[in-house]
Amino acid sequence: MARGLGKGLDEIGKGLNAYFPGNTDESDEVQEIAISECRPNPYQPRKTFHADAIEELKVSILEHGIIQPIVVRKSIKGYEIVVGERRYRAAKEAGLTTIPAIVKELTDEKMMEIALLENLQREDLTPIEEAHAYSRLMKELKLTQEELSKRLGKSRSHIANMVRLLSLPEQVVAYINNGELSMGHGRALLGLKDKNKLFPLVEKIRKESLNVRQVEKLIQEWNEKRKEKKEKPKKDVFLQERESFLRERLGTAVTIQRGKRKGKIEIEFYNDDDLDRIIELLEN
Repeated sequence: MARGLGKGLDEIGKGLNAYFPGNTDESDEVQEIAISECRPNPYQPRKTFHADAIEELKVSILEHGIIQPIVVRKSIKGYEIVVGERRYRAAKEAGLTTIPAIVKELTDEKMMEIALLENLQREDLTPIEEAHAYSRLMKELKLTQEELSKRLGKSRSHIANMVRLLSLPEQVVAYINNGELSMGHGRALLGLKDKNKLFPLVEKIRKESLNVRQVEKLIQEWNEKRKEKKEKPKKDVFLQERESFLRERLGTAVTIQRGKRKGKIEIEFYNDDDLDRIIELLEN
C-alpha cells in the first residue's frame, strides 16, 4: 500500500472538503438514486478492489445501512461516481436498488483530482496505482511535476520517484502492484546498470525474500563489477616495450593498439617538418 503520505496529506490542508465545501452545507440535498444508473469514475486511480473489503462493507451496509452518501455528477447516461465507489460496489453486492447520493457539478479535471485525493487520504492506492494517477494527471492536465506537487501538496521528489516505477518492465510493475515486490525494491531495481540481470535478480528477490537493503547491496556490487569490466584493460608488457622503443627511436609519442583481427600504430607529429623528420627516420 502507499506509504509515507501523512505529511503530504497534512499539506493538502482542507483535503476533500476544499472540493466539497457543501459537505456541511444544508443546501446539499441527499438523493436516493438508482444503483443501475451509476457507473464508476472513469478517472478512478484504484483499479483493485479487494473482495474481502467489499464483503465486510456489504455486511455493515446490511446491518446499519449506508451512513455516508456517495458523491456523483450527472452524465448523459445516469451518474458518474466521484467519491464512494467502494460503497457503491458493496451496496450492489448487498442487493440494494438505490443509494444515497449528493449530486455535484464537476469538470473532468476536478473529477481526476478528487478521485486521487480521496484515495491518497485513505492510503488505498498501491504504489503503481499512485504512479499511474500522477502520470495521468500530468498528461491530461498538462502539468509539470513541480506544478502537480504544489497542487496536491506532495513533494516533487515523491512524485518523480513514483512515476519512475512505471519505466520498469511490465512484469516487474505487476509484481509491485500485487505486493510481491515493494516500492523500495522497485526503486532499487531502477539503479541496476546491466538490464540483462534485471529479471534474474527479480526472481532471486522473490525466491529468497530479499529485503530492500540486501537488494541495494547486491546491485551496488554488480554495478561496480560492470564498471571494472568496462575500464580499459592494461596493455600487455610486449606492446608497452614496443611503444617505448618506437618513442625513443622516433622522438615522438607512439601508441600501439591491438584489435581482435588487426592492430594499428599511431605516430604523432606536430608540423610538416616534424613529419618529414619521422619519414626520414623510417626510411633509414
